[in-house]
This record gives sequence, structure tokens and C-alpha cells, in this order.
Amino acid sequence: MSLLIDFGLTLLLTIRDVIPIVALIFFFQLVVFRASIPRLPHVLVGLVFVILGLSMFLIGLERALFPVGEAMARQLSDPDFITHLSGKEDLLEWTDYGWIYLFAATIGFATTIAEPSLVAVAIKAQEVSAGTIDRQGLRIVVAVGVAFGIGLGTFRIVSGTPLYLYILVGYIIVIIQTIYAPRQVIALAYDSGGVTTSTVTVPIVAALGIGLAKSVPGRDPAIDGFGLIAFASLFPIISVLAYAQYTDYRSRKKIPRPQQS
Repeated sequence: MSLLIDFGLTLLLTIRDVIPIVALIFFFQLVVFRASIPRLPHVLVGLVFVILGLSMFLIGLERALFPVGEAMARQLSDPDFITHLSGKEDLLEWTDYGWIYLFAATIGFATTIAEPSLVAVAIKAQEVSAGTIDRQGLRIVVAVGVAFGIGLGTFRIVSGTPLYLYILVGYIIVIIQTIYAPRQVIALAYDSGGVTTSTVTVPIVAALGIGLAKSVPGRDPAIDGFGLIAFASLFPIISVLAYAQYTDYRSRKKIPRPQQS
């Protein structure tokens, strides 16, 4: 019964949030453009599916993803679990949290591969590039960047180092890469970093960071628990630009030089 009540409340809140967007679209279509809504029955059915899907997704986050993410982070960073693996009984070091780094990287990779926003961007990138950009390849490159970023972000939480140092160095790398990367890939790389922080990745990563900060001694969830989303946005840009630079280098290397007569 509590599940039905929660779903009903979430459904009402979702309708409240979606109505302004729908009203704006209808206003511009009917008043500004003075045109009818194309395939109106299909649009209305799709709208119902969107509202129901968002409501179910939000309930799933609250009931499953958030608790699972926090529970996994708490279990993997439990001092008893780590001391059992490392054989230590004294103060733990950052090198003893290898399992949490591996889990963070794999969960970052898996959630990014399943990210609907990234799938949409990859499909459009393949279409406009006439197949030059491979849809699956782009998703894998972005997922590798997110995996590395989330793994590094969990290291930051465990070690307690300042967040701004990582972000500062990361964006310096991005600026340098942007100067030398092929122009046709720069905008796509920046968009690829943005779409990773969407419906699937953000809830699990946020729960992971907060759960880890609660479990590591000396960490404050309000200060150290957040920041993983920044890593998930930054490092895909680096990975896509790096892959573009690598493929550009390979293609230029394969071009035969004209022989002098």
C-alpha cells in the first residue's frame, strides 16, 4: 500500500513538473507558429508514457538505486572488510581501498553504456558524420572516461585531497587538447561530457559518493560526498578528445608522402 501511495504522489509531482514544458510547446506551436500539432493523438499517448515512465523511474531511484549504491559503498569501504583483505589491524591507507576503486570504475562504465542521453547523442553523431563516427565506439570511449573519472573521484574521497586540484588540472588538460584536437570533434566531445550526467549515471554515482564518505573515517558526506558528478562530466571530454587525436594521428601517418622525382 505504501508503494502505491508513493507512486501516486510521485505521479502528481511529475505531472506538475511536466505541464509547464508541455504548455510552452503547445503555446509556441498554436499561437506563435499558428500551426496545428502534428499527429496529436500520438503526441498525447507519448506524453502519457513520459509521465508514467518518469514516475516509475523516480520510484525506482528512491526504492532501489539510491539504497543499493549506498549499501555497496558502505560494505566495500567497511573497515572490517578491508582489514580482512589486507591483513592489517592498524590505520588504513588509501592503497587498501582497491575494491572500492574497481567498483566505482565498473559502475561508472556500466551506467554510462546504459545512459539514454548518450545513446541519443551517439546515434545523431553517426548520422551527421555519415558513419565516420561509430555509435558504439563513441559510447565505449565515453564510458572509459567516466570509469576513470569515477575511480579517481573515489580516490579523492578516500585520500581527502581537495576537489579543486583535480578539476583545475583536468580543465587545463582539456584546454590543451582542444587546441590540438580535430575541430569537427571538439563540440561532440564537450557534449559527450554533459550527457553522461543524466538519468542513470547521476543517481547511482551520487549515492556511491555519499555512501563512501559516510563510511571512510574522517570524511564529511556534505563536503566529501559530492563531486563525483564533476569527474563524470570532465573525463569523458578528455577521453573523446584523446581518441580523436589518436585516430587523426593514425590517419595522417597512413597517408603516403609524395615521392620526389
